[in-house]
Amino acid sequence: MPKIVNHDQRRLELVDATWRIIARHGIEGATMREIATEAGFANGALKPYFPTKDDLIGFAFEHVFNRTNQRIAEQSGGLAGLAALRAFCQEVLPLDEDRINEARIVIPFWQKALTDPAKAELHETSMNQWRAAMEQHLRAARECGEVKAPTRDEDIVNQLMSMLLGAQIIAAMSPNEHLPAQLDAQLEAYLSLLR
Repeated sequence: MPKIVNHDQRRLELVDATWRIIARHGIEGATMREIATEAGFANGALKPYFPTKDDLIGFAFEHVFNRTNQRIAEQSGGLAGLAALRAFCQEVLPLDEDRINEARIVIPFWQKALTDPAKAELHETSMNQWRAAMEQHLRAARECGEVKAPTRDEDIVNQLMSMLLGAQIIAAMSPNEHLPAQLDAQLEAYLSLLR
């Protein structure tokens, strides 16, 4: 009787293996052979799921984005205004090893998105979802009087996006110099300016 393979589970195992390889050796060290070995599969087992490394990086970005959104939903559920905005930002900031590793996946994806219109569109759609969520939290914060800064919400969201995505680059490049407490304090300082 042939072995039944859970294809979704196998894709996630391959993404997790990719994640570990990139964390240890960078994107250049993440060869298809290395990923297959890390996942415990034969090299050819990757081809049906991810014919190329670019395909794997695209799927890994979607997986990271979805994981982040799941954490955001869990942490911001029941919160409103600045508390919800803070919870949102803290789940994007690289405040632990998992989120630093997520940044190590996202950075090579950005490089590919520069020349791949499909990846660029995926990135823009994802970031627009985040912008919309942050704008919603800001509107609620203004309505309850938590935010009084005259800065337009769109500008605040763009500043926060720059802070969050920039923190991913910085933490991935020099994690020992940018400790989670520092990143969290920077976020708190920025949010306090909105009051």
